[in-house]
Amino acid sequence: MQNVIYLLLRRMRLPLIVVIVTYSVSVLGLVLIPGVDDQGNPWRMDFFHAIYFVSFLGSTIGFGEIPYPFTDAQRMWTLFIIYAAVVSWLYAIGSILTLIQDAGFRRVVAFSNFARKVRNRQEPFYLLCGYGDAGSWLVRELTERGFHCVVIEKDQQKILSLQVEDLHDDVPGLCADATDANSLIAAGLKHPKCRGVIGLTGDDHYNLTVAITSKLLAPELPVICQSDSKDAADNMASFGTDQIVDPFEIFASRFAMMFHSPSMYLVYEWMTAVHNAPLTELKTPPHGTWILCGFGRFGKAVRDYLATEHVKTRLIEADIDLTQAPEGTIEGRGTEAHTLLEADVKEVAGVIAGTDNDSNNLSILITARDLNPELFTVGRQNFRSNDAIFRAARIDLTMQPATITAQQILSLLLAPLLDDFLRIANEQDEGWANLLVSRVAGVVEEVAPGTWDIEISPLQTPAVFDCLIREQEIRLQHLCSDPRDRDAMLPCVPLLLKRDGIPTLLPDMDRVLRGGDQLLFCGRKEAKEQMDHVVHDHQAIDYTRTGIDRPSGSVWRWLTSSS
Repeated sequence: MQNVIYLLLRRMRLPLIVVIVTYSVSVLGLVLIPGVDDQGNPWRMDFFHAIYFVSFLGSTIGFGEIPYPFTDAQRMWTLFIIYAAVVSWLYAIGSILTLIQDAGFRRVVAFSNFARKVRNRQEPFYLLCGYGDAGSWLVRELTERGFHCVVIEKDQQKILSLQVEDLHDDVPGLCADATDANSLIAAGLKHPKCRGVIGLTGDDHYNLTVAITSKLLAPELPVICQSDSKDAADNMASFGTDQIVDPFEIFASRFAMMFHSPSMYLVYEWMTAVHNAPLTELKTPPHGTWILCGFGRFGKAVRDYLATEHVKTRLIEADIDLTQAPEGTIEGRGTEAHTLLEADVKEVAGVIAGTDNDSNNLSILITARDLNPELFTVGRQNFRSNDAIFRAARIDLTMQPATITAQQILSLLLAPLLDDFLRIANEQDEGWANLLVSRVAGVVEEVAPGTWDIEISPLQTPAVFDCLIREQEIRLQHLCSDPRDRDAMLPCVPLLLKRDGIPTLLPDMDRVLRGGDQLLFCGRKEAKEQMDHVVHDHQAIDYTRTGIDRPSGSVWRWLTSSS
C-alpha cells in the first residue's frame, strides 16, 4: 500500500501543484480586489469567504456572488477563476485517468490488493507457481474438494483466465515471476496458514528456483515440483524438494505395466482419477514390435521401460543428431506414409506418437491407422485445449503430461499414503491385482473411487482415540460400518494400514487398531463423509462398536436410565 501511495503522489505532483497554485492565486485576487457592501461602502472579502467562493466556483457549482454583489473588477477576476479552475481540474483529472491506465501503476495496485488478500487468509492454502494446463486442472480439483489455493503466474492472460474461471472458491492470482522471492513472500510463502508450495511453471529451471527459494525461506513447508528431465530432478532433490513429479517417467512405467499386469494399470488409473471421472475400462496392448515416433524426453522414457518388458521398438526421429538417437533410427517425422512403411507399419503391433507437436502426433496416428487398421495407437497430447480433436481421433491410449502431473500431485496432497500403496502394490502379481479390481468395482458405481487416509490420533480421530485411552477395543470394521446401520458396511475398501512404518496391504476387517496407525481407503464420497462422522462422534463409534445406540443428550440419558 505504501508503494501505491508513493507512486500516486509522485505521478500527481505537478497536477496537484497546478491546482493548488490556481486556487491560491484566485483566493488572493478576491481578497485584494476591493468591492462594496450593500450600503455602498468600500469592502474587501476576507479569506474565509474567498476560499468558500473559489471552492464552489472552481467545482462549477456556482451559488452566486457572496456576500454582496461584485464590482466589475471582481467579476473580471471571477472570469479568470472560472477558466483557470476548469483548465487545472481538466489537467488533474486527465493525469489521474492516465495514471489509472498506466501498466506500472495497475501492476502495483494489483500486487497490493493480492498481498492484502493473502495476508488476510484464515484458512489453510497451497501456493501454486504456474497456471498452465496442469496448474489450472489442479486448482479446479482442489477447490472442488474444499481446499484453498493461491496462484502466481507470469502470463497475464492466464491470470485473467483464472479470474473468470467458475471455481468453488475465490483463488487470488498474481501476475509475477515465481522465481522472485518477494512475489513468493507476498503470495504467502511465510504465511502461517500456507500448507505447501507446488511448482508447475512448465520450465525446469523456474521450478528449480522455486524449490530452492522455498526451502531457504520456509524450510518447514513441503515442496512439490514438476520436472521433465533427470538432471533437473536430481538438482531439485539435492535441495530437499519433497516430491518431484516427472509425467514422462510416470506414463512410461504405467504403459509398460500394461504388458504384464493390465489390472494393476487399471488400479493406478482408478486411484489417481479426476473427481467424478468415469471408470477406465481394461485395455491390453498387444505384444510384438512397436513404432515409436519421437526420441525426446518422452520417447527415451517409453523406450527404456518397454525394453524392461522385452518389447521391441522401431524409432522414427526427425532430428537424429539433436536427440542422439541410436543407430538404426529412421529419419523422418512419421507423418509421411513412406516413413511409416519403411518402419514396416503393416506388421507391427502398435504405434506411439510422442513428439511435442499435437498436430504431428494426430497425423502420425491417422496415417498409420490408414495403413494398418488393426494397430494399437498411443498418442501424446501436449495441450488440454486439444481434448476435442484427440477424442474424435479415437486413440486407444492418450498421454497428457499436464493431467498426469496434476493427478500425481493431487494424490500426494489428498492421500499421502497412496504413493506408498501404489509402490508396494506394483510388486504384487496379476492375481492380486484382479482381486483388488473386483473388490473396488463392487463398492463403486460408474465413477472412479475417491481416496483418503486417516491417522488414529487425538486430532484426526478424537472419538476413536478416546476409546483406545479407555482400553476399549476398536477394529477396522468399526470404522467401515454404517453409523445408521452397523450391520451394513460403508462402500469403501481399506487399501493399506501402516503401523510403526511397516505397511500392510488390504488389511482384514478384524484388525485391531492402535494409536498412531495410518489407514488408506478408497470408495464413494458418501463413505468418506460417514467415516468422518464415526471417528469424530462418540455416540457413532459406540454404536458401530457395540450395537447400542446410546442417547446423546443428558436429558435423554436420564430418561433412558429412569425407564
